[in-house]
Amino acid sequence: MSMATRLRRLVVAAGAAVGCFGLQIAPASAQLFWDWGGGNLVGGSGREVVRFDSHFSKGQIIVSFGNRRLYYITRPGEAISYPIAIPRDESRWQGVTTISNKRVNPSWTPTPTMMAENPRLPRWVPGGHPMNPLGVRALYLGSSTYRIHGTDAPWTIGTAISKGCIRMYNQDVLDLYPRATIGAKVTVTWQHFATVASGGGGLFGSDDPAERPPLRHTSRDKSASSQ
Repeated sequence: MSMATRLRRLVVAAGAAVGCFGLQIAPASAQLFWDWGGGNLVGGSGREVVRFDSHFSKGQIIVSFGNRRLYYITRPGEAISYPIAIPRDESRWQGVTTISNKRVNPSWTPTPTMMAENPRLPRWVPGGHPMNPLGVRALYLGSSTYRIHGTDAPWTIGTAISKGCIRMYNQDVLDLYPRATIGAKVTVTWQHFATVASGGGGLFGSDDPAERPPLRHTSRDKSASSQ
């Protein structure tokens, strides 16, 4: 039996269980259906250009778990804002790192912890497969196992569901991938940032600094354990 056929049968079985048993579904099957189900984009991207804290330099990435957004700094005072899925409470972390590698259509191998939590997961999914949990692109963070990556489960964007990675819509990670460079600084924080939508100048907003309202960020950090 081919890998594609096995993957489809797993998802169909999980979907059938959801339909038959509703909220009584077994946790492993529910997690498979929710967190590893494949499928097409649900809803719009939510990507937008915003005014941002001018202390950050062009090319930096700020991941705000508090806002559930990733910000790519296009120039001081302005960023592209992308919606993300963030780690669940038990997998939370924060810190400053860099992009150490970039992969197009990365393959995926679940960790031993993932397999212990959900034995029904496949042992390996090839790159480019429509049900690859890393989606179409991945940015590797330092020497850790964490990544900024696309997803085969777009309905999870905006939730706290991952095992430590930062998930994006596939079309958003396709937009970020060529902008982000290896060695770029990445700040991951629970801090909330106040942003104002940019306007009047197309994709990157107005070029006149006088039109940019002052921004401030509020510190409402939650304590986070490093992993």
